Amino acid sequence: MATSGTEVGRVRRTQAQRREATVAALVDATVTCLAERGYAGTTTAEVGRRAGVSAGGLFRHFPSRLDLVLAAADTVRARQFDDFREGLLAATEVTVQECLVLLRRACRAPMNAAWYELLVAARHDADLRDGLAPLVERYHREIAAIGRELPVAATVPADELDTLLMSVVHLLDGEAVTAGVLSHPEQEDRRLEQLVRFIGGLEA
Repeated sequence: MATSGTEVGRVRRTQAQRREATVAALVDATVTCLAERGYAGTTTAEVGRRAGVSAGGLFRHFPSRLDLVLAAADTVRARQFDDFREGLLAATEVTVQECLVLLRRACRAPMNAAWYELLVAARHDADLRDGLAPLVERYHREIAAIGRELPVAATVPADELDTLLMSVVHLLDGEAVTAGVLSHPEQEDRRLEQLVRFIGGLEA
C-alpha cells in the first residue's frame, strides 16, 4: 500500500521528546511572562495558556508554581552564559571594552528582566528566596569562573578579581533596571569608558 508524503514526512516523537518539548514550552512561557507581567502576574493559568498546556499537564511536570519559576530562573542563568560566550567567540579581539559591552547587553536582554523580577519578589517571599539563593550563588560562581578566563584576569590581583567582577555586574544590573524607567545614553556611555579606564589602571 502506498504511503502518502504527509505520512512519510511525519516523525512520531518519543514520550521523552514530547515531555522535553512541553517542559521547554512551559519554561519559555514563564520567562516571557515574568518579564512582561512580573512575578505576581506569572500565574500557572497564564503560563499554561501561553504554552498551550493544560493545568494538569503543567503540574505533571512542575509540582508547584515555585518549581516552575525556579526552572525559569535557571534557564535564564544558563542562556545568559551561552550568549556571553558566543559573543566572546564572535569578537575580533577580547578587550575590556568588548567584555563590558557584552555584559551590558546581557544585563539588558529582555529575558534577564525575568531574573530581576524574581530577585525583587524574593525580598518578601521566603520560599522564593530560599529556592533562588542556590541559583544566585551558582550564577556568581560562574561569573567568577568566566572572568578568570578573560585577558583582564592577568592585570588584576587574583584576590581582587572576583570582587571587581561582581562590582561591575551589580553596577550594570542596577543601570539596566533604572534604564527601564529612565535612560541617559550619553552618561551610560561615559560610565563604560570610566570602567575601561579604571580596570585598565589596575596592575597585578
